[in-house]
Amino acid sequence: MYHHILVPIDGSPTSERGLREAIRLAAEQKGKLRLLHVIDDFATLMEMSTISSFEAGMQKMRAYGESVLAAGKAAAAHSQVEADTILREVTRGRIADVVIDEAKNAACDLVVMGTHGRRGFSRLALGSDADLVVRGSPAPVLLVREESGG
Repeated sequence: MYHHILVPIDGSPTSERGLREAIRLAAEQKGKLRLLHVIDDFATLMEMSTISSFEAGMQKMRAYGESVLAAGKAAAAHSQVEADTILREVTRGRIADVVIDEAKNAACDLVVMGTHGRRGFSRLALGSDADLVVRGSPAPVLLVREESGG
């Protein structure tokens, strides 16, 4: 049923939980994962005073993204699940837009992503990329909540 599963990951415990669920689903469905890491360079651009410090910061963010993707691919391979990876950068716009575009362009059957499950004011103040993905995705979206501390 789900043969092409998009999994946005950022290295956080929440995204790792989403990745574990996606691996489980892909193994059961004989599906393939597309692991996506998005670098949001707007904040870095605002903090950097020179071009050289901006580029150094971007190189670090790219290296971190590549390591997150490599770890995700290794976790999938450990469960005999095929996975490809993609690193995207966004300067203007939201990460959710990149996820939605990737789901469309890669013809994904499902998007699996971790969510912090914020409610109330914190959700309104921070926005919800997960909520935007749910609203705009061409494919069904499975949101995996972070584990509660208790």
